[in-house]
Amino acid sequence: MRDPEVTALAALFEAERRKPRTDMWSGSPFGWLAPWPPSKTKGMIFEAVVHRWCEEMGLEVAHSGDSEADRVIGGRRFEIKGSTLWKAGHYTFQQLRDQNYDAVICLGVSPFNAHCWILPKEEIRARRKTGEISSQHGGRSGRDTAWLWVDPEAPDEWLHKWGGSLAEAQQVLRRFLSASGG
Repeated sequence: MRDPEVTALAALFEAERRKPRTDMWSGSPFGWLAPWPPSKTKGMIFEAVVHRWCEEMGLEVAHSGDSEADRVIGGRRFEIKGSTLWKAGHYTFQQLRDQNYDAVICLGVSPFNAHCWILPKEEIRARRKTGEISSQHGGRSGRDTAWLWVDPEAPDEWLHKWGGSLAEAQQVLRRFLSASGG
């Protein structure tokens, strides 16, 4: 027999789970993902989705085999960063590090839209120098980790050449791969 207190607590959780959403994610096909905090699990979901998205474009995709990049797409190494839209109206792509990859795929999911940018490693380095991509943590140990905030309704001008819509990101990805022989 179950503990009646645990059963009662489970009923309270069930009642909360069944309450309709009243926030910006109400009715969104992505609403189930939004409340999850940034975590390894959420990151793995974004990685799996980008993997399948690239396969559906006809690209060859494989796991990188190390922790320096998430996937090898068309022979090039990619980090994959995902963000749901924050209440403040922006995406935050976190944990950008100087590792062994060629580019970062930044996939942002809003309640009823999605955005994507393909950022070559050189572009990330250059934007860190200008402060357009900033250190995520303070102190000596925080200088190796950066984050990028993007307002999808008004992205910084420099981002336009690297994507925006999913269709634009696909074009950028294909150009990036063809320029490198991938």
